[in-house]
Amino acid sequence: MIKILMNIWRRMPMWIHVLATRITQPKFNAGVCTLIFDEAGKVLLFKHTYRKYAWGIPGGGLEYGEQPIHAIVREFYEESNIKIEVKKLLKVASAKEFPHLSIVYLCKIVEGEFKPSHEISEMKYFDVNELPQMLYAEKDLIQWAAKEIQ
Repeated sequence: MIKILMNIWRRMPMWIHVLATRITQPKFNAGVCTLIFDEAGKVLLFKHTYRKYAWGIPGGGLEYGEQPIHAIVREFYEESNIKIEVKKLLKVASAKEFPHLSIVYLCKIVEGEFKPSHEISEMKYFDVNELPQMLYAEKDLIQWAAKEIQ
């Protein structure tokens, strides 16, 4: 049932996603995301089951009272069964579409083997100049970070 609902959600126009977020979320929310690069400089992306543009940066929301650095480790593990370690804070960014703050960390994989979840069906490394169809803001963030960490 969850897969059917997520498939329907993914096919809805972006304005419905934004409206639903505005109605159901607090006036201002915060999220965390991670960028993980391999030795060749490729970036790790998750294939989300519920997004219109399936490929995207791993991340999620903070639970009440949770520290952002703990949230990204928890979210990544819940969605992939892989443990990560935070290397450094890369950026704090706000969204233009609605009041949202994203805390972006540079991380590395510590241990574990990928296991699909109801939110994430696949993970894959991509060349930063050959990214799949995804949100422009995420593409911009990846390309900015790739230059920053060189």
